[in-house]
Amino acid sequence: MDQVLFDFDHVVITPWKLIGYLGAFLFTARWFVQLYATRKAKRAHLPMMFWYLSIVGSLMTLSYFIWGKNDSVGIIQNAFPAVVAMYNLIVELRHRRTERASQPSV
Repeated sequence: MDQVLFDFDHVVITPWKLIGYLGAFLFTARWFVQLYATRKAKRAHLPMMFWYLSIVGSLMTLSYFIWGKNDSVGIIQNAFPAVVAMYNLIVELRHRRTERASQPSV
């Protein structure tokens, strides 16, 4: 995965860099999703997609830093947000399941 796909004026693009770029894009896109959801709800709101984008983006950039670059700073920087996003997603899913179970069936 270290083969050069593109070389634009000394900017080398490898498959691992593409994974890292896509992960960074997804991790950033979560804020646009949150902005849209907040504007729509007219209050601060974190939709489920925010957590999914956080997890996928973090794991993709984490994999880039582990196997593509072997950079401990990037590993630490991306591992913690991935764990927090997974925790928050699990808490939200449990909360939704409890709410559904407590509602009377029609």
